[in-house]
Amino acid sequence: MARNLDMTALRSFVTVADAGGVTKASGFLNLTQSAVSMQLKRLEESIGVSLLDRTARRLSLTGAGEQMLGYARRMLELNDEVLGRLTANEYEGELTLGVPHDIVYPAIPQVLHRFNAAYPRMKVQLLSSYTSRLKEMFSRGEVDVILTTENSADPGAETLRERSLIWVGAEDGQVWKQRPLRLAFEHNCIFRKSVQGALDAAGISWEMAVESESTRTVEASISADLAVHACIEGTEPPYVERVAHNGVLPDLPMVKINMYRADLAGDEPTHALTDLVRQAFQSA
Repeated sequence: MARNLDMTALRSFVTVADAGGVTKASGFLNLTQSAVSMQLKRLEESIGVSLLDRTARRLSLTGAGEQMLGYARRMLELNDEVLGRLTANEYEGELTLGVPHDIVYPAIPQVLHRFNAAYPRMKVQLLSSYTSRLKEMFSRGEVDVILTTENSADPGAETLRERSLIWVGAEDGQVWKQRPLRLAFEHNCIFRKSVQGALDAAGISWEMAVESESTRTVEASISADLAVHACIEGTEPPYVERVAHNGVLPDLPMVKINMYRADLAGDEPTHALTDLVRQAFQSA
């Protein structure tokens, strides 16, 4: 007797794997954690193998789970393609989404994937730049939706999340102990003034050792232990780590992750895109 896999359970499994856990996945799926866990259990029971290693501290897939993930992605992509091409869909066009580079991952790729599945004839143009530039473009009507990282929120903003700035440096780095403290920032980074102000208030001398237009240059300098940097907690770039300074360096201010949507952007696809963005950041 032929058996059929549950597409809803497959989607939950892929989302859990992509999100790195049931908690985050439940936000993306707009389901309770218990409902997601139940779907995973149902999927495992239907095929008679364990897909998740529940003995590990962090979510990991079993060997069968890794194999299933590849199949599940292909099945969901085909399912979404069929529905997108053969069902009536009146929405066609393009939306522009502006996001600061340091908060693109991991949320935005997942948002774009889910939006494309729901609105396959809509194109989302992703623009990654500094908060100040994104706000300038938004004020000129050049972007439909933007995310910002800033200390406050202008009228019309929706604050999705508030997190603290943290000090980051090289893995096992020592440069944070030097005085003057060597800093690495991009020219237009909105966090520079608040970091410098915190150091001034703490009486710690500093120098701008690395200034660049390139994010990669700043990240390489930090990972080489040439300078320290400040970023939003949870957005640390690769090959660096949070500085364990034990109070030697000052605490840094909180930062808001805000979303702005154009007043005229009130159609269903724009609402859907902002809903997905909201879910992604509020469940992070």
